[in-house]
Order: sequence, then structure tokens, then C-alpha cells
Amino acid sequence: MKSKGQVVALRMLDECGIDDPTSIPLELIVAGRGATLRFAELKGGDGRIVRGSSKAIITINCDIEYEGKRRFTIAHELGHYEMHDRLEHHYDSDNTLEYFKAGNQESEANDFATELLMPEALFRKACEGQKFSPDLLRSLAERFQTSITSVAYRFFEYGNHPICLIYSLRGKVVFRKWPNDYPHFIIDYSRLPPPDGSVAQEYYEDPSNIYPKSQSKQQIWKSVWFRMNRDEHDQDTKFYEYCITTPKYQTVLSVIWEEATRRRW
Repeated sequence: MKSKGQVVALRMLDECGIDDPTSIPLELIVAGRGATLRFAELKGGDGRIVRGSSKAIITINCDIEYEGKRRFTIAHELGHYEMHDRLEHHYDSDNTLEYFKAGNQESEANDFATELLMPEALFRKACEGQKFSPDLLRSLAERFQTSITSVAYRFFEYGNHPICLIYSLRGKVVFRKWPNDYPHFIIDYSRLPPPDGSVAQEYYEDPSNIYPKSQSKQQIWKSVWFRMNRDEHDQDTKFYEYCITTPKYQTVLSVIWEEATRRRW
């Protein structure tokens, strides 16, 4: 069952006659929906929406470094505009744009932005026949012109290989996600530092230790993140961890997968 944000985004795409959201600038979509989009310096935030009785102004921080994140922030604010009539003055930061925010307006705006920028049908098609790797996530981010973080969450939902996601903030694990039918159980490190042997732990020990793209797929022992059964051994299968870091906010999104795991479809 699709969430409110997904439903509203799909309805808007249909109303606008848009099959592929990368074929038209987001700025034109915002204008076509009746809001004014501007870029300016924002202290302490990436996006802001101010709305009155008949008009709304969406402001995007002009200091956002990456185009993909800029587009996702625009789409997130547009989601607020489309869904939240009583939102009169609101700031969004890297924190509110994260996916672990669930069950509230931020979650709805994130769902809207994700569906707007990466419609399910197009995303599934782009994954067909592709072997999972960090390079695939980067390729999808380029294809859909959005942030690699949002692509990782989208791949978790609709990708063709099971992955796990573990989000850490300022050196502490905040949340974990794994597929419903996943045969391995992630140890609960909530409010604790990432475990020894993890790539996330390496990063927090030395933030300058960021692997180059060619080495971003790092092999780890299964026992680093997962509970081991009595009949299991670390050598049985190969697990990997790829970390998406945001030094400005001291966040790490660990993408973890088992190379030998069967594909979903």
C-alpha cells in the first residue's frame, strides 16, 4: 500500500502529464503548481516554505553543494506545499530530510519527493539486469538526478537485491532497516557507537578516512553487524559495507549486503 506522499506525487505527475521527471526542470514544476521558488542563503537549514492564504514561497539554500541534494530538497518542499495546508513557516535541515523520520509531515514530504524524482516503475526498470554495487547506486543517482542517499533508500524498497541500511549520527547508531524476509538479524546498536570492524566505525575514528570510489565496496565479517547462529561461520558468505557520509552533519548511512544472497526477482 502506497503512502500518502507517494499517492499525492503520482497524482501530481499524472495531472501535469509527466512520464519522466528528469525531462522537465523542477523549477518549472514548482511554478506550474503555483508556488514561487527562490535560492538564497539559509542559516541552519536547506529549505524553507512560507505560505499565506493564496501564495507560497519556497526558498532553497544556495550553498547546497550537490545538485542531487538540491533537487531532493526542492521536491521535499514541494511535497509540503502540496500536502500540508497549515504549514505556514517551516525550515528543513539535513535532519528533517532523513528517512528515519517516520509518521509525520517530514516522512510524508520525503515519500513525496522520492516518488516524484524516482517513480517506482521507472526505478524498477533501471535496476533490471544490474548487479548491486556502490557504482550502481551512483549510476541511479545520476540517472534520476537526485542524492545517492535517497537512491539507497529507494533501492531498499524496489531494488533487485536485498540490502540493509544502518544510519548513524554523530558517532551513534540511530536506526536500522532490513527486508521483511531477510534471513539475518541485525544486532541492535541503537544509541551505541558502530561496532569494531565496521566501515562506519573506521570513519568516526578518523573522518579523513573516506574510501575512494574504486574502494568503496569494503568486505566485512558477518558478525560485525549480524547475530551469528551456532552453526554459522564468518567464512560462509561474503558481506560488504558501503558508507555514504555527510561530514557537515556527521552522519553515516551504512549500506550492507551479502553477495551470495538470492535476488528478489
